[in-house]
Amino acid sequence: MPQDPNPAAQQQDPPGDTAAMRPGPRDEMAGYVGRGLLEGKVALVTGGDSGIGRAVCVAFAKEGADVALAYLSEDDDAEHTAGLVRAAGRRCVTIRGDLADAEHCRQVVDRSVAELGRLDVVVNNVATQEDEDDPEKITDDRWLRTFDVNVHSFFRVTKAALPHLGPGSSVINTGSVNGLRGNKSLIDYSASKGAVTALTYALAQALVDRGIRVNCVAPGPVWTPLIPATMPPEKVESFGAQTPMGRAAQPDEIAPSYVFFAAQQLSSYYTGEVLAPLGGETLPG
Repeated sequence: MPQDPNPAAQQQDPPGDTAAMRPGPRDEMAGYVGRGLLEGKVALVTGGDSGIGRAVCVAFAKEGADVALAYLSEDDDAEHTAGLVRAAGRRCVTIRGDLADAEHCRQVVDRSVAELGRLDVVVNNVATQEDEDDPEKITDDRWLRTFDVNVHSFFRVTKAALPHLGPGSSVINTGSVNGLRGNKSLIDYSASKGAVTALTYALAQALVDRGIRVNCVAPGPVWTPLIPATMPPEKVESFGAQTPMGRAAQPDEIAPSYVFFAAQQLSSYYTGEVLAPLGGETLPG
């Protein structure tokens, strides 16, 4: 795959807008051809409006799944993603709101089931981060919000979904390389993603007897709206350059990992796994 242009120095207000990114990300799975791996299934994807979430929604649709996508406030991005899902011939429900709120986590699951009839795959993908390398500048409110969004919503959405999941169902959590090794500029984010890894391991053990598989995709740098919305321009300009491949991933390159974990045909013996697409970086262990 040819290398993408390096990002321009840029900054946006959070939570970020795909249309304003330079260059625009590859996140529509335009060349992806499905094989019916998720035919008749229903998936819920949190943070499904853009970036990895968008690519996952479209890949699932091309594999035959109807999709509910939950998002914070990015209406244009959410509607664009829904249009891509519908263009693939599948139903799509968009659900707006803040997944830091416990009640909204339950409502997202309830609405997904009510409008699409069932639930087979849950992708916990929503995330927030802020760039800061001074621990003393991280307020209690910021620390708690990071965990409310990045960890607590994962548990709450999964818990609410469990009565609707059965043998063959799949829960997929989005982790991060920062949760595997830490990042001095993303202290609270790294801690939250480390918790996602441990949550994946624990839930996999707790749910294996029910036939529900729980896995994690923990990417390195990926070019999504979160980056220009949460990092200073000079870091955006060099984003991903530290990887052996010399660039950030595109969302389209990450989404097939989620298809792998979602499809029983491909990953029936996988649970409690962390798949880390890192552009050539290796980790100990």
